[in-house]
This record gives sequence, C-alpha cells and structure tokens, in this order.
Amino acid sequence: MCEEIGSDYYIPNYSLRERFVNKDFPIVHGPCLNTEIDGALDLVLCLRNKSWITPANEWITRMSNTSWPGYDVKQSVIKHGVLFVPIGVKGSTTEELEWRISFSAGEKLLIYSFTHTQLLCYVLMKILLKDVISQDLDVKDLLCSYFMKTVMFWISEEFSTSIWKPENLISCFVRCFRRLIYLVEYSVCPHYFIPKNNLFENKIKGQSQQILSNKLNILNSYGWRCILFSNQFSNFDVLAYGISKEPRCLHVQSVQVLLCSIMYYADNFSWTNYLILEKGIQMILSITSSKIKYLYANYMSTLCCKGNQLLPFDDTSDNKSTYKHYKTNIHNVLLSTRHDAVSGWLWLASLFYKRKEYKKAVGVLQYCLSKCTPEKLYRGMNLSHYHKELFNWPLFRKMTTVQLLKFLHLDCVLFFSNSLLLVPDELRIDGKVNEVIVGALVYVYFLIFLCNYHLHNTKQCLDSLRDLQLTIEKNYFIANVCQRAISYNMLGILFQLVGDTESARHVFELSYSLYPNPKGNDALRRLSLIG
Repeated sequence: MCEEIGSDYYIPNYSLRERFVNKDFPIVHGPCLNTEIDGALDLVLCLRNKSWITPANEWITRMSNTSWPGYDVKQSVIKHGVLFVPIGVKGSTTEELEWRISFSAGEKLLIYSFTHTQLLCYVLMKILLKDVISQDLDVKDLLCSYFMKTVMFWISEEFSTSIWKPENLISCFVRCFRRLIYLVEYSVCPHYFIPKNNLFENKIKGQSQQILSNKLNILNSYGWRCILFSNQFSNFDVLAYGISKEPRCLHVQSVQVLLCSIMYYADNFSWTNYLILEKGIQMILSITSSKIKYLYANYMSTLCCKGNQLLPFDDTSDNKSTYKHYKTNIHNVLLSTRHDAVSGWLWLASLFYKRKEYKKAVGVLQYCLSKCTPEKLYRGMNLSHYHKELFNWPLFRKMTTVQLLKFLHLDCVLFFSNSLLLVPDELRIDGKVNEVIVGALVYVYFLIFLCNYHLHNTKQCLDSLRDLQLTIEKNYFIANVCQRAISYNMLGILFQLVGDTESARHVFELSYSLYPNPKGNDALRRLSLIG
C-alpha cells in the first residue's frame, strides 16, 4: 500500500479509495465514493491522527486569550486530533501523495457549542450562499459553505459571547456578511486552525473576484434584507408584470408584503382598553436604546392613534377645566401623526369638527387632501408598475420601511364602538357607531362636506359630495368590499343631509348588497329609518 521514495515511505491517496470500491459504492469522485444511483450518498474515507498537529499549534495559543469556545470545548477539540482525507492539490506534481488535513471533528464540537443565535446566524449565512449568491452563474462555484463556517468561527472568536443574543441576530448576521465581503475584496480567507493557509488562494482572483465582490456589495446595499431574496422567506422570482428577479426589486417587495400583512391588519384591532394602552406606551418610553428610535416613534404614534378614540369626553361646565382638557386632547392627537401621512391629522380635524371649529377643521382637511396623491399607499393594495418603479428611486431605497410609511402611507380610519370624543354624530344611530374601517380619502371628503354644511357653504358642499361619489366609483384608496360598503353609507348620510332621500336609499341598498352583515354594516338600519 505504501510507495518508497528515496528513504521515505508514503501512502498514495488513491490506494485508500480504490481499496474500498465495491458494488455499493462503485464510483470514485474526488475523495469520496458514490452510489451508482444518482450519486445521492457520499462515503468519505479518511485516516485519523489522534494527536494535534504542529501547524495548528497557533490555534491553541490564540485560545488562551478568548472567551469562545469554553475551556472544556477547547480541550475536547485538541483531544479529537485531525483527519487525513485522501485528496491532493489539483495539478500538484505530488498530487497522488498529498492528503488534505481535516478538522471536521473539532469543527463539529465548535458548532455544538454555538448559542441559538449563533446557529441562526450560521443558517442565514448558508441560506444566503445557496439561495442568493450561488444563483448567479458567474459566481456559482466560487464560494462554499465551508467559507461561511470559517467566517462564523472567526467572528465568534473575535467578539464577546455577550453579543450573541436574540435581539442582536440582525446585527450579528450583517457583521458576518460584511466580513465575508471584506475577505473577498482582499482575496484572503485564513484557515481557522492554520491561518497561514489562505482558503481563497488560486480560487478567488482576477475577473471572477471582481464579479463576486460587486455581487456581494449590491446585496449589502439592502442591509439585512438581502436574505429576503431567498425563496425560503418570500417568493421574489417573478413580479406581477413578468419581470425577472433583480436585486432592485427587493425594496418594492418588502413594501408589498407589509401592505398585505395579516398582522398589519390585526394591529388595528388591539388596545381598545385605555389602561392597557397606557401600559403599552409606558413600556415603550422605558426603552433606552437609541438605535431604533424611529421604530419606537412609529409604534408610539400608532398606539396614540388608537388611544385618541378612548379619550374621555369633557362634559364639565368649568371654562378653565374645559380649556385644559381641550389642550390636552390636541396634544394627544398630535402624538398620533408620526406613523403615516394623514390619519393623525384626520383625527385632529375630527376633534375640531366635534368642537364646532369648522374653519380650523377645513384647514387641516385641505392639508390632508394635499397628501392624498396617486403615489400613496394604503393597506391591502397591490403595487402598480408605477409604484414599483417609484420605490426603486434612490431617495426611497435609502428610506427604512417605517420612514416610507410616514412619507407615503395613507392609513385607514378606524372607528371604535366605544369612541366618544372624535366620531362625528352623523355616523351614530341611537348614539352608537359600529366598529368600522374607512379609507382616508373617503373620510376627508366626508368631513369637508360636514364642515361646509355647518358653515352654510352650499357650493363647497356639493363639490365635496361629487368628489366623494367619484372616489367611491373609482375605488380610490379603498382596500376592499367592506370599506366600499361603509363608504356608500357615508355618502348616503350626506344625501340625507341635502334632502335627497331617494339617492340615500339607493346607496344604502348598494352598501348592504356589497356587505350584508348587520353587525358590521348599519345600512339596513339606516334604510329602516328612511321608511
């Protein structure tokens, strides 16, 4: 089995492979033996050296100054020694006599010592490689999962174990990915146990290195969201208009997913108890981290938007108390203007309307109307080709999702059944209102009509009535059939105010035919009141 060369004896790597070729593993592939049926199973033969090898002594020295891995794991890695795999360097003059040193036993022990967050980060790196990077034929074979493992080992050694917490998963993943980019740019990836061995040597260089580096930097421009290109998270293969997957589409798709998210809808129906709401706000205010302040501001605004409807109605006759209560309410309503483009301002207009300050309300509503432009988003919408192109502008790609929502989102208006302060009396029947969702633009025109009605501005009333009709007919910023039905109810209320009973009857009937649910649609009750 050995070959004599001079005074030394060597074991050729091919001799071990050929010795174990049989009917079950008839195919030799690199250091492996394969099954004949589609090569689904690999058998790797190797020789074990129970002693630690001299070239890897540097690792033992390094480990004396690191917190990871722990002492017991370090000793176990050393105790397991190394493996010699029967494969040489391709093209070497002594290729048949060379064996690859493998630390796979020790590497498994290191991975077993990972925290849950480290494991998740490692999995994300492997998914990014397999599902995203390797899908590009130009760079498909340049990187392998062993390189991802090596990056994880180096990062784990260099940084404190305290960073590997669930709340730091995104930052840890980004740190590992950016380390990979750095290694590719300089074409140096030190072996974890023998750093003088460069894993990228003669592999990542020249034009292929430049192509790979460009690919990784493009992905890096999306931050942690680059992982969403994987089909394991979302299907980004083909957009609605048949456009092939491109990196620039990621920002668009993340917005689309958010707009159609069930959780995003469910968020509207929580916090209907004021004490729970107050506790939620206190929890947000107690958070000291400054890294994601914009996210806290968004949720604070969202919670305040719901809390506005739970504010108590002031029925005192004391002028000083009434004024103080009024100022407090304005302050609370203004806190709800930071999570989207208009909904908080619509509640401010509602507050002015309820206090019979119609001119102030109209001023706010005109501002809201100026925000209801075609590029705006609303819940449940499907993004048009126009939106997809718009969101790929550099201005919008630089924005976080929360910033995009503040700038472009028209949130709907939700009426709670127990709301006292802000819901117009015209929407109530016997002092009660159904819990419903109304499109922002519909509510703008509805309130503009009511304000001008009380100001006796006949022309402006008729203008806003026609605008509301057109909004419903064209389905502007109306997400679904339920919202459309509620919009018809609001139109019917306005027809009643101008004395057009037949038109009111007609739209109430339309509303009920669209959404025949007496609990969520009061059209039937309104029809019964018409007689």
